[in-house]
Amino acid sequence: MDEVDKKIVKILKNNSKTTLQNISEKINLSIAPTARRINQLEENNIIKNYSVNIDETSLGYKFPAFIFISLEKQQSKNFDKFEKKILNFPEVVECWLMTGAKDYLIRIAVKDVEEFEDFLTKKLTVIEGVSSVETSIPLRRVKSDYSRVE
Repeated sequence: MDEVDKKIVKILKNNSKTTLQNISEKINLSIAPTARRINQLEENNIIKNYSVNIDETSLGYKFPAFIFISLEKQQSKNFDKFEKKILNFPEVVECWLMTGAKDYLIRIAVKDVEEFEDFLTKKLTVIEGVSSVETSIPLRRVKSDYSRVE
């Protein structure tokens, strides 16, 4: 990936709806080579998809939480069971398999503390194999940048 490709990625990262015309003007290339470069970035999986950043707070999900989860046994079948369950919960917006003392880290977005309690007591802690959960409530987001491009 050369410097021109990096510029393209940064432009699209900032606004994936940017027109080809706008991108080509910013990188000083005509539209056809700009389009070829974008296609190549997509084919090489550098650009995996185009998405929309949604403000969860504006939709009423004003209570985010980070939850560390430990399983009783760190076995492949237990990871699979947990992951299948967690994929079905709309409250979970991110889930990471972790190294270290905890097995998973999830980020949830819920409307209030009551919805958080329901999620915790009626969904998460009843998953077979979950041995402990530890929650942290974020106060404010300092930075949000979902990919690194230099």
